[in-house]
Amino acid sequence: MKDALIPQELTKDDVAALILSAKKRAGLSWEGIATAIGMSPVWTHSACVGMNAMPPEKAAALVALLELPEEAAEVLSESPTKVWSQTVPTDPCIYRLYEIVGVYGRTIKALIHEEFGDGIMSAIDFDMEVSRVPHAKGDRVKIEMSGKYLGYNAW
Repeated sequence: MKDALIPQELTKDDVAALILSAKKRAGLSWEGIATAIGMSPVWTHSACVGMNAMPPEKAAALVALLELPEEAAEVLSESPTKVWSQTVPTDPCIYRLYEIVGVYGRTIKALIHEEFGDGIMSAIDFDMEVSRVPHAKGDRVKIEMSGKYLGYNAW
């Protein structure tokens, strides 16, 4: 049997590409997709690009909304492998976020430790919103993050 005839399983990257293509064809925004499946735009995008697992009912709703192959729902529900390039990205928007962490990371850490003690902010029990804030000097991007505090265990 030829390899071309053997059905290939969809990967998270395959499904992400299908979603991005369907989103573009449908003329939908992330806000619109998120509203349709009952989730936030931040979480929806993250799950669609493979960085979070969707509950089966949310995956089914997304697949129906975007008219994707049914097997995409199963892939969307699989646990992700959260791996990304470890080099500093060159995309200006993403680079600036790295720059913010580079400049303010130690400050944020110090303030978290001062307020809560030795620990971290969870990226699992986590919410984030991105919004536009009008400003006299030009509109601002507001990124609001909220994560559960996790104290380190003393051994």
